[in-house]
Amino acid sequence: MAEKQMKKLAKDTALYGVSSILGRFINWMMFPLYSFVLSGPEAYGVITNLYAWTALLLVALTYGMETGFLRFANKNVDQSDKVYSTTLISVGFTSLLFALGCIIFSQPIANILGASNHSAMGYSSHPEYIALMGSTVAMDAFGCIPYVYLRFKNRPIRFVFLNLFGIAVNIFFNIFFLVICPVLAEKAPNLISWFYNPDYGVGYVFISNFISSALVTVALLFDVFVVKFSFDKILLKQMLKYSLPLVVLGIAGIMNQTLDKILFPFLMQGANGKAELGIYGGVAKIALVMTMFTQAFRYSYEPFIFAQKKDKNSMETYADAMKYYILIALLIFLGMMLYMDIFKHIISSKYWVGLKVVPIVMFSFIFQGVFFNLSLWYKLTDKTMYGAWFSVLGTVIMLLLNIALVPTYSYMGCAWAAFACFFVIMVVSYFFGQKHMPIKYDFKTIGLYTVVTIVLYIISTFIQTPYAFVNIALKSVLMIAYLTLLIKRDFPLRNIPVINRFFK
Repeated sequence: MAEKQMKKLAKDTALYGVSSILGRFINWMMFPLYSFVLSGPEAYGVITNLYAWTALLLVALTYGMETGFLRFANKNVDQSDKVYSTTLISVGFTSLLFALGCIIFSQPIANILGASNHSAMGYSSHPEYIALMGSTVAMDAFGCIPYVYLRFKNRPIRFVFLNLFGIAVNIFFNIFFLVICPVLAEKAPNLISWFYNPDYGVGYVFISNFISSALVTVALLFDVFVVKFSFDKILLKQMLKYSLPLVVLGIAGIMNQTLDKILFPFLMQGANGKAELGIYGGVAKIALVMTMFTQAFRYSYEPFIFAQKKDKNSMETYADAMKYYILIALLIFLGMMLYMDIFKHIISSKYWVGLKVVPIVMFSFIFQGVFFNLSLWYKLTDKTMYGAWFSVLGTVIMLLLNIALVPTYSYMGCAWAAFACFFVIMVVSYFFGQKHMPIKYDFKTIGLYTVVTIVLYIISTFIQTPYAFVNIALKSVLMIAYLTLLIKRDFPLRNIPVINRFFK
């Protein structure tokens, strides 16, 4: 019976994980399209800034009620329908108020955002951006509750289907508005002139997102009207008491990832600020490959650490997990950086000036992944408030360094601020963890590979012959050197599934 449950758990985890990681991958793949079809980096700067705001607002609008629902629904399964309806009504009401506020006050909000940087972002002349994205994030916040209800009811297939449906709709309308419509505007303008404006550009990205969220919300209604609606004020107070503290952790965590993009228009003076933000937001997408790896690792690692807790060799296992995470992360870093001359061609050359930021951002993502690995100590010892304090510390560092560096160094200041933020909270978490749950990490191996990676990367920067194929060949030698060390020392082929069939 236990084996059957474990297989189901593994299957469900894989389904949830695939849909989430695929969503990130599609988001990553949309940037090359934007880089070629939008007017320039300044247009993508608007996308970068507004999506940073929406990520932050989504956490605020759900105010920890996803976790609160799971906690109270599992606490009293017989009352789960009441918990669900109370949660839906609460989040639905606040989301509706937020959407109405963004629609009614779209112009004043646009004026406030546009006042920064001498209206460089152009919001004042496009208040509909605020109305569109406000409505979109409100629908997404409300949709989080039916989604968590599907997880509670163990319905991963429908969860994944709805997730992929939303992604597919968003892609379709992005391609329709940004690729197909411009062609039709030249070949058959009368066919689309009643709804299409060739000069609207970036606005169609927000329209596509709005349509996607609206259609998913309609589809989720089938999972909304499955219970008899009732509202329990006492229950809501109990849920809010439990959930609201989680908002601090959630907001601090998301601000560590988005604060630089929110602050940038306020800090970078001149109309050039919008383009600079677009370049930064765009090239940072390349580094998201590291985030996708960390996300995949996280889906398997979180249940793993709790399952290993009672094992007498668990400390050694945790240390090995950290070591192999870092070794593979460094391999991904090298793969991206050594072959950047190839990867850069998937985006417009207008953004190439910002590629110098990629190694800094990738290392900040590695630090973020290590910080997640280290989080096991406060999760296993029920001291989760440490995680909240570490995240708040990171937010303070991000805020201060962005204010200090961005006006002078533009997006390079953003990159170094993120680097410092995650490096500091990683180090602080390690030292606190060693006091509460000592783990002997293999620093000798980790240090060796880190030094080798940095040395190989530095050597690669000096490979600049007039012939691209020669550059790639020489850099491939460096990659082979790292792989040889990895295979000979720590990753023998005989221990790798599937591949081990061909090696003794």
